[in-house]
Amino acid sequence: MSFDDRLQRILRLGDALQRHKREIVAAAVKDLQFTVKDSLKEVDIAVDRLRMFRETGHLLGGRAPLGGPNSCVSLMLSYNGSAWINTAITSIYLVGNRVKVKFSSKGRDVMGLTESMYRPIFGEEITFYRGSGRSFIDRSLAEPDVAAVVVFGFDENVLPYERTFVDTKKKLIFEGPGQDPFIVFPDADLELALTDLMAGKFMYSGQTCTAPKRIYIHQAIYHEFLALFVDRVQRLVVGDPADDRTDVSPVASDLAVKRIRAQLDDAVRRGGEILVGGRIEGNLIYPTVVKNASDDMSGMREEVFGPVAFTSSFVSAEEVLARSRSHKYGLRAALFGGGEARKVADALRGEDYCHSVSDYTFGRFGTVVVNETRASSWRGAFVTKPVGGYGYSGWIWETVNGRFQLKQGPKLLSTETSLPPTERP
Repeated sequence: MSFDDRLQRILRLGDALQRHKREIVAAAVKDLQFTVKDSLKEVDIAVDRLRMFRETGHLLGGRAPLGGPNSCVSLMLSYNGSAWINTAITSIYLVGNRVKVKFSSKGRDVMGLTESMYRPIFGEEITFYRGSGRSFIDRSLAEPDVAAVVVFGFDENVLPYERTFVDTKKKLIFEGPGQDPFIVFPDADLELALTDLMAGKFMYSGQTCTAPKRIYIHQAIYHEFLALFVDRVQRLVVGDPADDRTDVSPVASDLAVKRIRAQLDDAVRRGGEILVGGRIEGNLIYPTVVKNASDDMSGMREEVFGPVAFTSSFVSAEEVLARSRSHKYGLRAALFGGGEARKVADALRGEDYCHSVSDYTFGRFGTVVVNETRASSWRGAFVTKPVGGYGYSGWIWETVNGRFQLKQGPKLLSTETSLPPTERP
């Protein structure tokens, strides 16, 4: 099958997503507790990205599957998605791979609906696995037709597999957590910064790896900014995800709730002040803003996967640069302001595309933006925009010519699961 034939199938999938939009939303509400608002938006973004594959012929048209004809790539997905996952699946398929997909156990209805849309279009080229995550990885490592494993998940669950990937010489592409700095300087457009912070922090009730997590506001505007931020947070509608008006709904993961409860307790013990929120009922976490967060708080060190904003003031570019760099995750950084913001951004920015490193690289970020919204900077992700980070936010393990390599930085799943024409097996 040619590249153009596969592309036409992907475009048919985009049409199917449009036709089944309400069913996708209902499944996301039921399985994941995502709001109707967020789920509708996610379908629209997914359809837009699938159509963007029409722009990739010059980049991907001549490529071949990583393991040769009829080889396969295994893809394990995290729970925080219903429609965007189609972009990840099809980006691997487009370059000629067969794809085996493992959904999170939390997304059973989402997977069933997805499979029903895929089967008439892709047949056995894309299949879905119903076992556990551990058995999926173990089988992928054992099966000779699997050339690569792609995992969206938590770094601590994946790191123990390094020795096995070395031994099997299979490729791992890992997309992991973020604890992203969001930095506002005194000369920033506060309206732009606040609008982006509200959208990025509370979309999917804070359950995204690229949500702002460590919010650094210059001391000169800290109190003003917090007053404006709290006012907007208090206006968020909290409750039933099936209600069209709801902005923040229950968090899907019991573990995430447990961690956030502990993070808030730790923040208060260490001198943080909860300005709004702090209330947890079951898995419903009310939108929360913490003032005077210090970098030793667990809410600043560990990923916050929910609608809780830890904020802190800084006095200089040098200080906020050092604090932003001092972390194990390096996925995305957003800055707002003028010259100083751009200088800090340049110091945080990694390479444009993933590259070999001697060890996990900390203090650099895969995506760094200045005065640009998350929605704008993330357009085309997994299609034309490479995605990924440094540190434990993401990496590639692969063996090339008998030599094990570690790579870090932004990547395209399509490129990393295929070979250019000159390197076809």
